Amino acid sequence: MNSVIIAQMVVSGALMGQVYALIAYGFQLTFATSKSINFGQGELVMLSAFFSLSLVGIGLPFGLVVVGGLLFGVGMGLFVERAGVRLALEQKSEGWILLTIILGLFGFSAAENIWGRDDRPFPTPISGDPIQVLGIGITPLELSVTVGVLAIMGLIEGFKRKTLLGKAFEAVSTDRDAAELMGISATRTIMLSYGLSGLVAAMAGILIAPITTVGPTMASALILKAFSVAVVAGLNSGFGVVITGLVLGALESLTSYYLGSGWREAPGLTLLILALAVRPNGLFGKTTIRKV
Repeated sequence: MNSVIIAQMVVSGALMGQVYALIAYGFQLTFATSKSINFGQGELVMLSAFFSLSLVGIGLPFGLVVVGGLLFGVGMGLFVERAGVRLALEQKSEGWILLTIILGLFGFSAAENIWGRDDRPFPTPISGDPIQVLGIGITPLELSVTVGVLAIMGLIEGFKRKTLLGKAFEAVSTDRDAAELMGISATRTIMLSYGLSGLVAAMAGILIAPITTVGPTMASALILKAFSVAVVAGLNSGFGVVITGLVLGALESLTSYYLGSGWREAPGLTLLILALAVRPNGLFGKTTIRKV
């Protein structure tokens, strides 16, 4: 077996695995503050990609398209928090699970009725022609995925560590009751986490759309893989999702090459089952000690 071919498969898969990591990071953001997850996150990815495509269609420069798409994602994240999560959390129920799924289904139906069921190409100024690096072909589009993922995650982590709002985010993540006693609004902080989660969903949609095209089902496979990454890495480790995304993407690519495309989903499902059975807190997760 040609080692260059294997290296090509590993590198291409690992670069695409960063999209899984970014969506998984969105799960982490909301789980940290509210112990809830938006199970309609895939629809936010898809809707943000469609909205950005509409901005491209009216002739906006690509930079403004990205900004507009990200703002749309923030708005959608805030809407999910207000319509599907807040009341359930106030009542200390698990109703947010079903409500976020329902909102996702509404989003899917809205996309079909507004933009149609057909997949559409997403124009981008970034070249798709491969560049040879040590015999491995890497396209600027693939590199843009990694750059975009690391940039948005780095900015959010910097925001959380360097700003007052970010420190409130960390305080609520650590101990919600203690944070409220210190005058920090848990409700507003949870809103912030859902807004940021919508932001990363929109970024994922914009990054992946030029590679996969835009359609109502574009995120169906992505969301399961992202959830696998989040669980395997741990729902409190940003560094972990990056590493896990790289590994899962590479494993998928190799599995597809050796066993056929029908087995492409197997590595993610296998890792998810193993993580739940052996290490429920994730490979990079921290074990929490609860006082009783």
